[in-house]
Amino acid sequence: MANCKYKQKHNETAQIWLDNVTCSGSESSLTECQHSVFGSNKCEHGQDAAVICSDLIRLAGSGSSRCSGRVEVYHDNVWGTVSDYYWDLNDAEVVCRQLNCGSALEATLSSKFGAGTGQVWLSYVTCSGNESSLTECQHTGWGNYYYYYYSLHSYDVGVMCSGVIRLTGSGSTRCSGRVEVYHNNSWGTVCDDGWDLNDAEVVCRQINCGSALEVPQSAHFGAGTGQIWLSDVTCSGNESSLTECQHSGFGSNRCEHGQDAAVICSDLIRLAGSGSSRCSGRVEIFHNNVWGTVSDYKWDLNDAEVVCRQLNCGSALRAPRSAYFGAGTGPIWLSGVSCSGNESSLTECQNSGWGNYYYYYYNNNYYYNGHYSDAGVICSGDITF
Repeated sequence: MANCKYKQKHNETAQIWLDNVTCSGSESSLTECQHSVFGSNKCEHGQDAAVICSDLIRLAGSGSSRCSGRVEVYHDNVWGTVSDYYWDLNDAEVVCRQLNCGSALEATLSSKFGAGTGQVWLSYVTCSGNESSLTECQHTGWGNYYYYYYSLHSYDVGVMCSGVIRLTGSGSTRCSGRVEVYHNNSWGTVCDDGWDLNDAEVVCRQINCGSALEVPQSAHFGAGTGQIWLSDVTCSGNESSLTECQHSGFGSNRCEHGQDAAVICSDLIRLAGSGSSRCSGRVEIFHNNVWGTVSDYKWDLNDAEVVCRQLNCGSALRAPRSAYFGAGTGPIWLSGVSCSGNESSLTECQNSGWGNYYYYYYNNNYYYNGHYSDAGVICSGDITF
């Protein structure tokens, strides 16, 4: 394992062994890649190739990709895993940034990407989210863990990162900021020519930030640097990635960084389900790194009013019950929601607490809150004249 922080001294007399190297990226050794004959080249040492590596961290496991997988760290000449004790989105954010993979979408637990082998190097990792490396975060020490079962690979952690997209800039948050995409080994911005709410909707969904609320113009979160990768982006709003939308081609534009595009997303709330649109659908909220639904117990127009305002979708027209937009999956995060209608966020309303929904008593009967009771909204933002 090469130490990527090591810098070799320049040697004018050394051979230039390889030229025209072409790898797929899957080879286990550089010499397995296509290349010209050893020593055959017309190069000088001023053209010596270099790399910048992630050094001590990688993603691996079943179903993994460059920006999602089981987290493994390199220590004492051995690759090992990280225990999921206290693992959360702040920790995953550090990993994603360290790997140049955008923002953290999910901090996975319980060996979602398969169990690793060898050492469990880190446990009780506690990051603020601003560290440049996972090993800078607080932890119990190399190979130390509070309880024996956290040394088992069934608790290996993983991450899912946004990959080729991130939000950044002055005043930005996890779900609002200047849009940047990763292409040709560098981060660049997007020109706001033609930039609209459909384009922003794709970005917000791609980084697990709910729905698009606003599309600020003219470098609202500050001007970026480097390449302006995309311009004239035209999305339908249903694409899974911004790069799937029509655009003028990577790097093809007449823009300046004063035109850098931005988004403001709803963050913790979204509308989903069959027949849903930007302003109508099954209400889902993001908690504990998972999207879940809301029970329709006590659900009314006041509650829907808060959701519609939070999503910048006008006023509530209806508060559908009984999984009107289809039954969701995963946790039912909220039940017994009771809003006055003036709250700025659904989570500010009175409710039974996160995940407390098992039974409720009504008309002398107990009822179980399953996904057949998922709440929905229909907002005026869908009405056109």
